[in-house]
Amino acid sequence: MAHPWWKTSVVYQIYPRSFIDSNGDGMGDLNGIISKLDYLALLGIDVIWLSPVFKSPMDDNGYDISDYDDIAPEFGTLADMDRLIAEARVRDIKIIMDLVVNHSSDEHPWFESARQSKDSPYRDYYIWREAQSDGSLPNDIRSYFGGPAWTFNPATNDYYFHQFSTKQPDLNWDNPAVPDAVHAMMNRWLDRGIAGFRMDVIDLIGKDVDNKVLANGPTLHSHLKAIHQATLKGRDALTVGETWSVTPETARLYSAPEREELSMVFQFEHITLTFDPVHGKWKPREFDLVALKQVFAKWQTELDGNAWNSLFWNNHDLPRAVSKYGNDSTYRDASAKALATVLHGMQGTPYVYQGEELGMTNVAFESIDDYQDIETRNLYTERLEQGDSPTALMAAIHKNSRDNARTPMHWNASDNAGFTTAKPWLKVNPNYTTINVEQSLEDQNSIFHHYQRLIQLRKTNATLVDGQFELLFADHPQVFAYLRKTDSETLLVVGNLSTERLTLQLPGNVPTESSRVLICSGTPLTEISQQLQLAPYDAFIASLR
Repeated sequence: MAHPWWKTSVVYQIYPRSFIDSNGDGMGDLNGIISKLDYLALLGIDVIWLSPVFKSPMDDNGYDISDYDDIAPEFGTLADMDRLIAEARVRDIKIIMDLVVNHSSDEHPWFESARQSKDSPYRDYYIWREAQSDGSLPNDIRSYFGGPAWTFNPATNDYYFHQFSTKQPDLNWDNPAVPDAVHAMMNRWLDRGIAGFRMDVIDLIGKDVDNKVLANGPTLHSHLKAIHQATLKGRDALTVGETWSVTPETARLYSAPEREELSMVFQFEHITLTFDPVHGKWKPREFDLVALKQVFAKWQTELDGNAWNSLFWNNHDLPRAVSKYGNDSTYRDASAKALATVLHGMQGTPYVYQGEELGMTNVAFESIDDYQDIETRNLYTERLEQGDSPTALMAAIHKNSRDNARTPMHWNASDNAGFTTAKPWLKVNPNYTTINVEQSLEDQNSIFHHYQRLIQLRKTNATLVDGQFELLFADHPQVFAYLRKTDSETLLVVGNLSTERLTLQLPGNVPTESSRVLICSGTPLTEISQQLQLAPYDAFIASLR
C-alpha cells in the first residue's frame, strides 16, 4: 500500500538549547546539531522536529518569537540553519520546525508598535479589551502559566490577552492580516527546504475570548483549511498539531485526508490520565495501566482508516517516560525498552524525544532556584502564596516539571555530560556518568540499540504501518498486549509493564505454532508458546504467520 512518507517515518525531537553546545557558551546550538547528525542517522530516524530556534528573548525558551524570519543568535545564523537542512538531507533526514503562531513575543515589532497607540497599523494583530465598568479585568480567564490572562497596557489604557506568559501576547486570527502574514512566513520556510511544521497549541487559534472559548473555537478549522490552501497544498509536507483538547471525533476534523488541514495531531489523553481532575499535573495521580490501555485502544481503533495517530511518551513539556510509566531505578533499562516496544508496535508515526533512546530520567533538583522553566517557577510562587506546602510542591515539580525533559543531553561521562565546556544553562542530571551516548553505543544490548532495531523494524514490516489494532487482556493490571492484523500477517505485541514475574496464557484464537519473534527487549526469544513466562518488563513483537 502506498503511503505518504510520514506514515513510515520515525521523528526525533530536538530541544536545541539542551542538545549539544558547539561554541562553549553553555547552550546548545545549530552547529552542535549538525555535528551529531551521524548519531541520529545511526539511530535510524527519518525526521528531526526542531523546537523553536527563531529569534526570541527566550522568556519561554523560544516559544516567544520576536522574528519569524531570523535565527536566535544563541543558536546560530540563517546560514547555519541552511547548512543543517542541507546536511540532514544528505543523510536522508528531513527537518520540521516548530510553528508558534497562537502568540508572538511582546518584543516582536508588531506588538511593540501595537502597544504604543490604538492607531498603530498592527493594533489589530493582537487582542485588546477595556476594563469592565467597575475597573476590573475584562473577564476572569486565567493564564496557563499562572495569574490572569489579561495584562494592563498603560500607553493605551487597556488590556492585552495572553494565554501563556505576559511576554507572549496572543495573535488575533480574526484579523485577516494575521493569517496572511503567517501564510507568507510558512511559505518562505518551506521554500528554504524544511519538510513541514509541528504546530504549537494550534487548537487555540480560533478562540472567542469574550465567550471564554479558547480551544476548538468557532473559526479554528477555517483557519487550518486556509493554511493548507495557502501553504501546504501541492507540497509533500508533514504537519502535526499540538491539540490538548482533541478527541478521536475531532481528530478526524483535523487530519482526515479529505479535510485538507493537518497530517496528524498530538493527543494527550494518555498523558492527562496521571493529572488530578482539578489541580492538573501539579497534583499527580499514579499510573493506571488499565486506563492507559483503554485510551490507546480507543485512539487506535477509532482513527484506523479515518485519520492518523502520533505515538509518543514524552516531549519537551513532559516528564521522562521511564520515570513516569516505567521504573527508573531497579528496572530502568528493561522498562525503557518495554515502553518503547509497546508504543512502536502501534499504528501511527512514532516520536522519540532526545535522550529517550538512552533511558534518560527525571531530575530532582533540591532547590526551586535550580529550575529555569517559567511555568514551574511561576507555579511555585503562586502556590506558595496560596498556602501550599513547599515540600509537596517540590515533590510535584520533581514528577512533572518541564525541566525534567530539558536537562542537557548526556553524550559521555566527562564534565557536564559532554554537553558543554562551560556552565550549562540548566544543570545536568547527576546520573549522566552511567547514562550516556558513549556507553550506549558500546553496549549492543543498550536501550539505544533496542530503539535502533525498533525503528528498522518499522521500515521493513508493513503490518506495523497498516495492521488493524486489537487489544488483548484489557483488564490485566500489568500486561499491555495487542494484535496488529493485515490479510497476510498478524503481529503479537506483549509487554509486562511491572516489576513482577508473570505467567500469561494467550487466548486460543491467537495461533503460536509458526510464530517468529521479530524483536524482544528482555528474555531472549525466537518463538513463543500459548503460555508465556514473562520476567519484569519483558516485551516482544512476534509474527504469528
